Amino acid sequence: MLSEKTVRDVLTAAVSTGAGFAELFAENNSKNNIGITNGIVERANSGTNRGCGIRIINKERVIYVYTNNMTYNNLIRIAREGAAAVKGDTKHDIIVFNRLDSGNAHPIISMPDTIEKKKIIDFLMRGHSRASAYDSLITQTGLSYLDSVQDVLIANTEGLWAEDRRVRTRISVSAVASNESEKQTGYFGPGALQGFEFCENTDIEAIAEEASRCAVTMLKADNCPSGKMPVVMDNGFGGVIFHEACGHGLEAAAISKKASVFTDKLGEKIASEKVTAIDDGTIPNMWGSINIDDEGTPSRKNVLIEKGILKSYMTDRYNGGIIGMAPTGNSRRESYKLVPVSRMTNTYIAAGTDKKEDIIANTEYGLYAKYMGGGSVNPASGDFNFAVNEAYIIRNGKICEPVRGATLIGKGSVVLKNIDMVSDNVALAEGMCGASSGSIPVCVGQPMLRVQNITVGGRG
Repeated sequence: MLSEKTVRDVLTAAVSTGAGFAELFAENNSKNNIGITNGIVERANSGTNRGCGIRIINKERVIYVYTNNMTYNNLIRIAREGAAAVKGDTKHDIIVFNRLDSGNAHPIISMPDTIEKKKIIDFLMRGHSRASAYDSLITQTGLSYLDSVQDVLIANTEGLWAEDRRVRTRISVSAVASNESEKQTGYFGPGALQGFEFCENTDIEAIAEEASRCAVTMLKADNCPSGKMPVVMDNGFGGVIFHEACGHGLEAAAISKKASVFTDKLGEKIASEKVTAIDDGTIPNMWGSINIDDEGTPSRKNVLIEKGILKSYMTDRYNGGIIGMAPTGNSRRESYKLVPVSRMTNTYIAAGTDKKEDIIANTEYGLYAKYMGGGSVNPASGDFNFAVNEAYIIRNGKICEPVRGATLIGKGSVVLKNIDMVSDNVALAEGMCGASSGSIPVCVGQPMLRVQNITVGGRG
């Protein structure tokens, strides 16, 4: 992507005014995006995003410059412009690069550029056919395919030289059920750190039918009652509440600013002893996995909470330095245009010892949240409000009638302590996480669990 001489000269220029550290991040990211609505191809786009960012750090001062013009003279120019904003007293020797060989824990079988577009469209059409045929109430279907091949180069003035290739593929399926007065939508968006083999191993018909079933079920459902009650959250995307309401508060980007309820609480009990929470970017071919983060630190498995005790934060170089912690392999960014910060990868609540059938059977009355939706969170306080895409009332230990319009309202730190049953059926689900360093692929997850008391908002 760039020659060793070019990178060395650019980094040398970046610290020419005495900054303590400089880092170069270069990328070449090629993407394909195909979408169909009601069986008609509406888009088939391809493109490449290419550029370079240079970060200069001197103590707690950070300067960031970037460009999509990767010629030698332009890179030297912007490095010097960035350096002009820093006055330090660090003397640097000639940079000698040590090439990091992190290996590839995520093998790719079918590279996207080897797949004909017709094969992709035929794959999506199979899903459309199944979704639209499910019920006469289905009035619209939408399916899309996205792949990306991101090649990155990371180098810094400490001699790090790391290169990586990230190949990701994702599909999305939505089905809309309508009657005379309203609409309901079912949606799923699975993906993986894989090539087209992900699609070949995915049952698109089953996913499409489940999206339609969800939409039709909620269209026919009564309104959800409101009030405080036990809530049983199913596995997989149920983990989005931990991710949003708690996970962001465990990132060093929040901890270093003391903008988290978990600041200065290492070693303290912050959750029920039923809760062990993990962030693991090493899971083979998982959507949120990485070989190395965007500072060149190898990914690893980080135990954040162990049996209710806060064990670790997720850190990047800059914010970790402020709180006195080494990088944990969690520094990420959407592209070269953004400064990397501590972010999650695959974050989940680990398996417990309860059985899912016992969780339901031991709930006299409450809400069963089968599929979670989106919501809003105040990262500083952990206050959240999440929609439930598919929900049911639990009565006398049995899942009963479906209800719609349910929301879950609470505070992350309180919910952690109110988890009283955790099953053993861990599952992860794919999503995109937005924060100061852009939108990145992540997985959320958990086994089925019960929160013994939480506010449920509804219209019933």
